[in-house]
Amino acid sequence: MSFFAVLLALLLDQARPMNHQNVVHVGLRAWIRWVKRSFDAGQSQHGVLVWLVGVALPVVAVAAVHMALWVYSVVLTFVWDVAVLYLALGFRQFSHHFSEIRNALERGDEAEARRVLALWKRIPMERQPESELLRHVIEHSVLAVHQHVLGVLVCFVLCWIVGLGPAGAVLFRLAHYLDQSCDPTVSRRDPVSTSDSVRRVASRIWVWVDYLPARATALAFAVVGNFEEAVASWRQDAGLFSDPNQGIVLAATAGALNVRLGRRVMAANSVLVAGNGLSELASPDANALGREPQLAHLTSLVGLVWRSVVLWVVFLALLTLANLVG
Repeated sequence: MSFFAVLLALLLDQARPMNHQNVVHVGLRAWIRWVKRSFDAGQSQHGVLVWLVGVALPVVAVAAVHMALWVYSVVLTFVWDVAVLYLALGFRQFSHHFSEIRNALERGDEAEARRVLALWKRIPMERQPESELLRHVIEHSVLAVHQHVLGVLVCFVLCWIVGLGPAGAVLFRLAHYLDQSCDPTVSRRDPVSTSDSVRRVASRIWVWVDYLPARATALAFAVVGNFEEAVASWRQDAGLFSDPNQGIVLAATAGALNVRLGRRVMAANSVLVAGNGLSELASPDANALGREPQLAHLTSLVGLVWRSVVLWVVFLALLTLANLVG
């Protein structure tokens, strides 16, 4: 059933994508704001309390509904799982930004591409060269794919295996949203203040929740992309990023597409080489670090993402078939 639930949810997301301002997502954002306003008093224990009420409570509720419906009706259980997964997935919630940027660049309208990226991620791009613009587009798009699609599918499968239904998808999305809402740049625009305790707890738990999904996404990119380069980049460059899980995803993407992302841009200019007790800067082989981001990499990225999604769908199909045969 998990295979058909994922397949139908993905088809619905493509056919009838949900707007970012839909009533469910607006309600969830209001829920998180209410929880922080009601339970965040600045003490160390309040960070855990906010996470338990804001994230764990909805996850438990979703799992309880799934198990109750499973006893009563398989059909209703399937409908519930598809509905929750459809709301958790967000392929089309960010892909239109990517499409607008790519179309603008293909038309030669670089100013429009910069405007859309700045609107999407609220980062100034007016004085950045085109390669930096493309690098930011690739990085933000890859992380969005992981946070809205591939990571959701991984957590969904893990919780489905232990009988919790779509609770994993809700856990992944809510844990990420709480962590994101505690970001200082976001908090300044949020009328509800966030204490350091809530920030620490949300960030720490999000790293735990994203541990397996990030590695599964990186592995998928390696399998459907340039495997050797992706694995080598994963091992060498992942630790250079401030967020370890994002670093793994971005490093694997850089290797799979043979493109310079993140710290690879810095490494392409100089590498520290130790010898005879001394250290000096040496220029590395450019091919070992990937190429400068180009417009063609956006097309390659689309293919990489879709092949990864297909890989997960096929994997779920095999799991479902093995379950039926067993």
